[in-house]
Amino acid sequence: QVQLVESGGGLVQAGGSLRLSCVASGSIIRINNMAWYRLVPGKQRELVTSVTGGGNTNYAESVKGRFTISRDNAKNTVYLQMNNLKPEDTAVYYCNAEVGVMGNGYYTAMYWGQGTQVTVSS
Repeated sequence: QVQLVESGGGLVQAGGSLRLSCVASGSIIRINNMAWYRLVPGKQRELVTSVTGGGNTNYAESVKGRFTISRDNAKNTVYLQMNNLKPEDTAVYYCNAEVGVMGNGYYTAMYWGQGTQVTVSS
């Protein structure tokens, strides 16, 4: 089994910064794509940013130039550096990873963290 645990959320004023972390643990053979999503009540879940195993990144237009995703493969960890935060960034942020595991043979599966609240006050 694989677990993803996020940390780093909190309350910050507009213009401030936060750094989210997500650590994957368990019977991991390899981690392919890692991503951050966010969810606001009443809205659809939004893909914020993703990074491939090779380090290629993708960002939602709303966060380009303000957020940076990075990963440390040795630590099975993905980070989200969020700068110049805006009230509209307020959401629960979820870590997602495509993980290769060994069960009855090798297979890949998608895993989610429990979410961490980010609140940006104006």
